[in-house]
Amino acid sequence: MTHPFHPLAGHRVEVLYSMKRGGGRMFVVDTGTGARMTLPVAWTDRGPAAEEVRISQESLVELRALLDALAIRCADHRQGRDS
Repeated sequence: MTHPFHPLAGHRVEVLYSMKRGGGRMFVVDTGTGARMTLPVAWTDRGPAAEEVRISQESLVELRALLDALAIRCADHRQGRDS
C-alpha cells in the first residue's frame, strides 16, 4: 500500500483479483486478517508513480490572503453586515 493516509500504508497485501469499477481498476485484497478490502490500483505500488508537487511561497501567500478575506466576509455576514 502506498496511499499515505490509508491504515495499511506500507504493508504488503495479497491481491486476490482485480476488477473494473467506475472507469478505474480496483484490487480486491486480503488485509492479512482474513478480511477483504477493495482498493484503487492508484493507491498501490502497481499504480502510476506519485508526482511530487510543490507549492510556491507566492501561491501560499495568495491563498492566505484569500482565506483571510473569506473569514472577514463570513464574520461580517454573521454580524449582519452584508456588503
